[in-house]
Amino acid sequence: MCGRTACTLAPDEVSRASSYRNRGGRRRQPRWKDGDADKYRPSYNKSPQSTSPVLLSRRHFDKEAPEDECVLAAMRWGLVPSWFREKDPSKMQYSTNNCRSENILQKKTYKDPMNKGQRCVILADGFYEWKKQEKAKQPFFIYFPQTEEKTKQDDKSQASCSPEEASPELTEKEDASGEWTGWKLLTMAGVFDCWTPPGGVEPLYTYSVITVNASPNLQSIHHRMPAILNGDEEVRRWLDFGEVKAVDALKLLESKNNLTFHPVSSLVNNSRNNSPECLQPVDLNSKKEPKPTASSKMMASWLKSSAPTKRKEADTSESKEEKKSKSEGGLQRASKKSRTT
Repeated sequence: MCGRTACTLAPDEVSRASSYRNRGGRRRQPRWKDGDADKYRPSYNKSPQSTSPVLLSRRHFDKEAPEDECVLAAMRWGLVPSWFREKDPSKMQYSTNNCRSENILQKKTYKDPMNKGQRCVILADGFYEWKKQEKAKQPFFIYFPQTEEKTKQDDKSQASCSPEEASPELTEKEDASGEWTGWKLLTMAGVFDCWTPPGGVEPLYTYSVITVNASPNLQSIHHRMPAILNGDEEVRRWLDFGEVKAVDALKLLESKNNLTFHPVSSLVNNSRNNSPECLQPVDLNSKKEPKPTASSKMMASWLKSSAPTKRKEADTSESKEEKKSKSEGGLQRASKKSRTT
């Protein structure tokens, strides 16, 4: 299951951090769909119905675009099917935040967009998950190990480096060649759809995060996890709907034991809390600060070095539409019956 994420990069940083390889193996930096960079807002605590950066084939917007060219778009979390007839998407009677990979081709809500090739990659610093305990649930932040970042100057994995050795290099956003070396974004497989409200108003693009059984190292936290696309080739094949059909693309969605995690404060439990403290590691056995790991030191350095003034403004500002959506979602949540996890 995936019910909360974080994506703290500014729009231009998301573009640099989400470079991809085309069919010929050439690395490309995606551009934002017209106007969408302004719709996306960085956040330490993203909940369903908020807007996230999504990578997808440009052919979904421009039929004349090269088959392997990608574009960034800002989409709302919680898929609204194109055939939905109500005027207000918050009136949907079931949750579409997540969809199971096992039955995605059996449910009309997801089957139709999958057969149309409407596959996407949801980008995030990581996602939150809550572990059930006797008294209260403990939140964890889950993400790609940052010590595995590679640069063209040093192609060796930094997984074996100590935190003191790894952190100086990891504070840089780009290497000498211009390749991104900042925070490695999590790439989650998703399916999207385009819904046009009655009356011909601007179409709304929305997505669902596809889930699979949890990997062995995450099973103690939760039995489900987002389907992770690991590496350029998996991302390329998932997005290349012209070359890779739905049934073959679904074979990419397996439980992968390639994520790391750390416990975080219960501050994240309230989606209105939106600050760096949501991501900070906590020690469950002590009131003292936990001993830093290479990944947690990377996170601390990254948060300090990434335009705090600009980010603060972006994090604390919500559009009227987002505030209304969250409010309506809260009222509807009690009456909705979830059909997916």
